Amino acid sequence: MPYPVENLHSNEEMVLDLHPHWWTITPSMLTLALALVFGICALAFDWVDAAKWLAAVAVIGTLAWFLLRLLQLRTTHFVLTTDRVIYRSGILAKRGVEIPLDSVNAIHFGQKVWERVLGLGDLKVDSASIEGVSEFENIRKPNRVQNEIYLQMESNENRKFDRVSQGINTQMAAPAPAPPPSITEQIEKLSELRDRGVVSEEEFQAKKAELLQRM
Repeated sequence: MPYPVENLHSNEEMVLDLHPHWWTITPSMLTLALALVFGICALAFDWVDAAKWLAAVAVIGTLAWFLLRLLQLRTTHFVLTTDRVIYRSGILAKRGVEIPLDSVNAIHFGQKVWERVLGLGDLKVDSASIEGVSEFENIRKPNRVQNEIYLQMESNENRKFDRVSQGINTQMAAPAPAPPPSITEQIEKLSELRDRGVVSEEEFQAKKAELLQRM
């Protein structure tokens, strides 16, 4: 099941949505296979009833374990977006980690020889957030995930720089405020108001004298 897109912020885009590597469920799958072989042998060779009951319990128990691990695998997400690294896990009770890209200091990955063959490994994200160092196990192709996180960190920095530059350019392009009207223009406006009867001759002469003194 994919990570819910409604959990993303506005203008945030999904880059990676990974479930843990299938190796996570291998122990339960092998145990189930052994239990099935045991059960088939118990029926095929007509073993005693106690052995048949034991085989039935083993098959049911290992099947339940396998299905639980499979459900845990499908409900665990390692998500990389254009803004964050997100980790979510849990079927009923949930736990998660969110690391903003601008707080990431370093990313480390580790792979044993057999993990390189299968294409999985562990990832460590060192950040300035409250989580500090966050460790994620059984990540698919951790070296590629590491590179993608660095690419998104660079893109995130470029977007912030573009926003700052755009704000500066907008301020520089804003029109300068219009200069206040000159003394002559103010006297002409007063003359128009006097001719229209808005101000009296006395008010016009008084205001005109005041304006002429400012020159």
